[in-house]
Amino acid sequence: MSAHSNAAPVIIKRKKVVGGGGHHGGAWKVAYADFVTAMMAFFLLMWLLNATTEQQRKGISDYFSPTVPISRISGGGDGAFGGDSVFSDDVLPQNGTGASLRSAPISRQVKGAMGVIAQGTLSADAEAFSEIDDMLSGRSGESLVADERLRHILTRVTDEGLVIEIFDLPGAPLFEGDQDVPTPLLEDISALLSGAANLVTNHVALAGHTRAVPITLVKNPVWDLSSARANQFRRMLEAAGLAAKRMRRITGHADRTPAVPDPMALRNNRLEMILLRSDLIRN
Repeated sequence: MSAHSNAAPVIIKRKKVVGGGGHHGGAWKVAYADFVTAMMAFFLLMWLLNATTEQQRKGISDYFSPTVPISRISGGGDGAFGGDSVFSDDVLPQNGTGASLRSAPISRQVKGAMGVIAQGTLSADAEAFSEIDDMLSGRSGESLVADERLRHILTRVTDEGLVIEIFDLPGAPLFEGDQDVPTPLLEDISALLSGAANLVTNHVALAGHTRAVPITLVKNPVWDLSSARANQFRRMLEAAGLAAKRMRRITGHADRTPAVPDPMALRNNRLEMILLRSDLIRN
């Protein structure tokens, strides 16, 4: 028997070291980073809403969702890439980017009352509308409107054409009280819009809107008032140089289509001047 036969066996014990934070790991760091990023984006959004005007916010919105094509060929259609045009029937009908009818025709390209839009006409109108929009909003660097007047004007492109909206602001109404007597502010804006409209030859439609009255009356005055204001707006535009033969439609919408959820809000007192698309009118 050897000398080492009675020696105790050597046992090697290896301890397993677990890294990280136990069962938590590093997931909380990812969650915290996402939370901080979201809060930073939220406060940035709040700051932008407070630091920009309504016109500037509209410009930012239009940048991310443009409704005016910036090239002669818009977003696709039935072409090689199979995309949808921004004017196709399937894209948001009746709100400015789609067809005038909610039930789409056979063709995927928009059809109005006059049939399929000619590409040349659409491009010409889009370029002209974009130029007027830039001039009224000041994006061209040669704004037709002073800063105090600019606050009253919004523009948007719909399936009818370019809509120029003029509205009341606190302390700066377009008409005297609940009448159709224009203020000097509206006279100035009418002269400016007449000059802008004379940059193109499109026909014109006018619309008047009023806010709701706070009480129920036997004879609601808002219908007559909205129509009278739209007609007064027509007289002012024509007096400023807009040809009377270009007028195609004058309507009063009363308080039926408010611009904001509160029907009695001052913002609902407004006028609309629509430069109609060339293909919608046959001379």
